[in-house]
Amino acid sequence: MLGEVSATGRRPAREELDARRALGERAAEAGHGLSALVGAHLAATRAALAGRAAPDPLLHAAEQAVDAFTEGWERARRLAVRQEEAARREFVDDLLLGRGDPGRLGERAEDLGLRPARTYTVAVARAATPYADGSPGVGRLERALEGAVLLATKEGRLVCVAPGEEEGVPARFARRARAERGPGGLVAVGRPHPGLAGVAASYAEALRALDLADRLGFEGPLVRAAELLVFPVLTRDRDALADLVLSVLGPLRAGRGGAGPLLDTLTVWFDAGCVTAEAARRLGLSVRALTYRLERIRSLTAHDPGNPTHRYTLQTAALGARLLNWPAEPLP
Repeated sequence: MLGEVSATGRRPAREELDARRALGERAAEAGHGLSALVGAHLAATRAALAGRAAPDPLLHAAEQAVDAFTEGWERARRLAVRQEEAARREFVDDLLLGRGDPGRLGERAEDLGLRPARTYTVAVARAATPYADGSPGVGRLERALEGAVLLATKEGRLVCVAPGEEEGVPARFARRARAERGPGGLVAVGRPHPGLAGVAASYAEALRALDLADRLGFEGPLVRAAELLVFPVLTRDRDALADLVLSVLGPLRAGRGGAGPLLDTLTVWFDAGCVTAEAARRLGLSVRALTYRLERIRSLTAHDPGNPTHRYTLQTAALGARLLNWPAEPLP
């Protein structure tokens, strides 16, 4: 083409430039670097000049050819990146949800540094602003934890898959995520489980821990599923738990303002380690006012917060109320 342009002064034809774009796409698919390809085009241009003064049409044609070639190369690269992102997203979804062909999943996992024979722990970070693929904060986290984890976003949350033996990674991930997004975020960590199926199990535990943290009012910044195992036990028989809540705490509805204020008092008192002065401080009450409320709870429920046996029943019922969102949501 350059030879004809040099001899006739014509411009490159559209089909010639289209051919360069197609060649650029094939070069990108073959993995060639753009700088080497541009260098080869410029070398061909120098050869076409053959040591004589370069006529303007020749240089213009070379410029158009290089532009067309690089456009094709970049178009193919963008397509490859989109395809790779789609394949990675599909793999992450299959991995976290425990679906898909195990053989294919294992092959893809190996490509991303996951070994089916290892044990894995999953941590899930949630923030006020949803996480998105390609955002600067996600990139910084990935670089900070490079080599130890797989990071991905799912449903606006950031998911970290780490080797189970790397016990410090989830805590580091929580600190980094909090530093990126500021206060108010929460990270939940599942328990370590073996194999790729264990990733899905740990992920499910982390999501349940997030849900429990919301219902129980935990502020974090880090909650561990291993420390919340008693709560799934409580919720396993929802009817029995509802019966306990209504039987023990139902009479609080006769109090001034309904059950809410007295239940809040009881919850804060338990959270303060049953220390009356600390609970009063947290509620903004005098010790005398708090003592009166505890006495009111005793008289309405026939359960004395000062009695160890009654205290256990009251605390279990109060936890059940938080898990079932009672009294905001009526129970059958």
